Amino acid sequence: MVKVNNSHRSPQSVLAQVDQPVSFAELFFDLVFVYAITQVVHLIHGSFDIVHVGRSILVFWLVWWAWTQFTWALNAADTRHHLVQLGVLVATAIAFFMAVSVPESFAKSSWWFALAYVGGRSIGLLIYLWVTWQDPEMRAAVRTFGILSLTGLLAVLAGGYFGGTLQYWFWGLAIALDVMAALVGGNSESWKLHPSHFSERHGLFVIIALGETLIISASAVTEEFWNGSLLIVSLLAVGITCCLWWLYFFRAKQKLEHEVASQEGGARSAMARDVFSLLHFPVLCGLIVYAFAIEAAMLQPDGEMSTASRVALALGIFLFSIGIVIALLRATGKFFYSRFFFTVFISLLIFSISGIETIWTMCIALGGLLILCIWEELFE
Repeated sequence: MVKVNNSHRSPQSVLAQVDQPVSFAELFFDLVFVYAITQVVHLIHGSFDIVHVGRSILVFWLVWWAWTQFTWALNAADTRHHLVQLGVLVATAIAFFMAVSVPESFAKSSWWFALAYVGGRSIGLLIYLWVTWQDPEMRAAVRTFGILSLTGLLAVLAGGYFGGTLQYWFWGLAIALDVMAALVGGNSESWKLHPSHFSERHGLFVIIALGETLIISASAVTEEFWNGSLLIVSLLAVGITCCLWWLYFFRAKQKLEHEVASQEGGARSAMARDVFSLLHFPVLCGLIVYAFAIEAAMLQPDGEMSTASRVALALGIFLFSIGIVIALLRATGKFFYSRFFFTVFISLLIFSISGIETIWTMCIALGGLLILCIWEELFE
């Protein structure tokens, strides 16, 4: 009989003593949140203007921060513990209802979205307090973060209850309070962050979100009659998505993880907060905008790409790539000039060239990203 070595696991505590791989419960939890990303795309469906984009940013921040809080909590927890996994499953069920209510989060479902959001985050805070209870220093850090977070949760409830203009103000206040809680809590020397698990969680979220953009594209395709133009646009969309995958996973993810792991104490937790919790937000915003652009391209493969779709495609690529550049700058202290200037050039080219068919706009995007990927392979 093979004996399993559980020497690192304390029977009195569920606090993780070593770095650990991502558990299946966490993956299941992540899938529901990536579904919420799909729902956020629906908020800007057919209306790429400042109102709909602003709503999407507000809602996505709340979705992202709920997931981020759980990532920190489960990074500290022994995720093999059955009570931890039960808590994750309960939070997953609540997150499902939050995701379902996203498309109507600024209409009839604003209150239900707020309730589900606060319920899910409350479970995350309870798990965090529970797993750190026997470590006085970590418990104190979590308590500070939790107190500041509660004020943000109250703001979310108030916005969901009142709706209208007040909803924007209260949810904007909630974002400010979330950032404040992260800035204060993330500087604590008491965090015992496990960098490999933390990096893997974010990498898996990015890769699932990239896959979700293809699912959104496929959904648009299944509603249309297949022809040559639609086939070409579909292949171009897959190619662009693969290039975005390359930009994140080929070198960037490993560099971010290495730099976080090289730090200790408060410096490690502060860097993890900055490069993952905060600076991955614009990266994933880029994927949301990009998904909208691809969906629009699928619906008009034969004609000229609309201005809104072209702007979304340029902005999505820009946010994704530049977000990684800024994260790398924070982690390594090095500014990746080639990626920055290539990204700016590609985005401006997509934005400025109007009056051409969707296929050619997509070709420009794919061609520019391929040149960037090849350049980095040869010269970086």
